[in-house]
Amino acid sequence: MRKLIQISDCHIDDEAITMGVNTQKNLAKVVEALTHYEFDALLISGDLTHHGTSGAYAQIKTILAPIKAPIYIIGGNHDDPAQLNTYFKDNLLGSAKLGNWQLIGLDSVQPNKASGLLSKATLHQLNQQLSTSEAEHIIVALHHPIVTMNSGWDDDLSLENPKDLYPILAQYSKIRCVVFGHAHESADFHHQHFAIVACPSTALQYNQESRIGFNEFTLHDNGQINWTTQWI
Repeated sequence: MRKLIQISDCHIDDEAITMGVNTQKNLAKVVEALTHYEFDALLISGDLTHHGTSGAYAQIKTILAPIKAPIYIIGGNHDDPAQLNTYFKDNLLGSAKLGNWQLIGLDSVQPNKASGLLSKATLHQLNQQLSTSEAEHIIVALHHPIVTMNSGWDDDLSLENPKDLYPILAQYSKIRCVVFGHAHESADFHHQHFAIVACPSTALQYNQESRIGFNEFTLHDNGQINWTTQWI
């Protein structure tokens, strides 16, 4: 059994107050809470910063310092790829093993656009990874929602081409879950043989939820996956 923690949409900036909340303080609260958990890896599914500045990445690296488990990162539409690579080069998620599970990261970010898109090259690479994977169970992670959120969220800001992704996912029964952020809310869905799970923001939620939080996944060796959102 393995434990995976997912946080998302931290929106750290040079100034503490961003979008009307203290995103630095809020992320620090989440990290402090995580120091009381035992887990095997931390996934950050995009928008680590709000404006992608060097100072913001330095700040988030400092806030994350108490985390001793491996940290895997996917960029979001608010992130600066060059700065992200500078500060977190060794953490960027392509593929990672967690026991007999594999975590695969996808880049869904489009330059200067809030909505996401998976390029033909990214989709081809995903298909190659899935077809050659020796893992028994797989989680796919990206920044943008791949489903209609059925909430106040504007679905036009989600992934533009989920129809290109689903046929690939459908071919591989070892996929257990697809996770994402971006929508700033906790939600879960099911599609065929896998679950689809949205992660709340460590900064603020876009729905009526006033708390901040993170997702906790329990990955069983037999392929069962359980998750819960932990609120602060």
